[in-house]
Amino acid sequence: MSPRVSWCRPALLAVLLLVGHAAEGGSQLPASEETAKERLDHSPRHGEYATVDVAGVPVRVWVVYPERKDKAAVVVVIHEIFGLTDWIRAVADQLAADGFIAVAPDLLSGKGANGGGTEAFPSRDDAVKAVSALPRAEVVERLNAVRKYVLSLPAASGKSASVGFCWGGSTSFAYAVAQPSLDAAVVYYGTAPEDLETLAALKAPVLGLYGGNDARVDATLDATQAAMQAKGKSYERHVFDGAGHGFLRAQSAQDGANLRAGQQAWPLTLGFLRTHLQ
Repeated sequence: MSPRVSWCRPALLAVLLLVGHAAEGGSQLPASEETAKERLDHSPRHGEYATVDVAGVPVRVWVVYPERKDKAAVVVVIHEIFGLTDWIRAVADQLAADGFIAVAPDLLSGKGANGGGTEAFPSRDDAVKAVSALPRAEVVERLNAVRKYVLSLPAASGKSASVGFCWGGSTSFAYAVAQPSLDAAVVYYGTAPEDLETLAALKAPVLGLYGGNDARVDATLDATQAAMQAKGKSYERHVFDGAGHGFLRAQSAQDGANLRAGQQAWPLTLGFLRTHLQ
């Protein structure tokens, strides 16, 4: 049996910062939650906050641009149930490093104290409650406005996809149903819409990426695949042994299984996006 290695926190952070070159083309993994702030602080890419007016409410978005001379496809990054965090912004930064214009909207914009967003909630639990209460129609309206805004940028190619995590993964799936002009959707450990009959409206292909130790979500996958197949829709699913819910964010958890899952899932994500956003 191999000896168990005990990591002190600084050493673990250093390893996580260097990890990820298993992705195709030498791409790094997105930062973990522990390393997100440091990755953002040292990013060479241009990232900025902007606002998009949606029914009179300024929705705050984080936009990151790739370093390339030609136009780039757009990826809308849909946050977890925790709101717009440094981790989600770091995912957007990595997508820009991989060649996309990435935009991460704060879907809690205007919901916090004094009209604030995620940053205005006093605790993560408060943000979770607020995200859980967001009306689906309002979320779709905001995503549509954000997508339209980014596609109007001179650097945008006209192609677009959504990528979401946890609550955002389910939202990415639902958004693909609601927005027929979307070119692709990636779902990290999120469920399909409850009413599987709505999948008939799907135009975009869907990539689903799941942890093997995520019983709540995994229990829905066979029914989702059967419904997608029956309706002639494109659905590619991957379940990673031993990984838990939130594996791309919590890369140091599950005794290495989460990291291994991320190292497999991120190249699949990039390949899928590049195939459908050309």
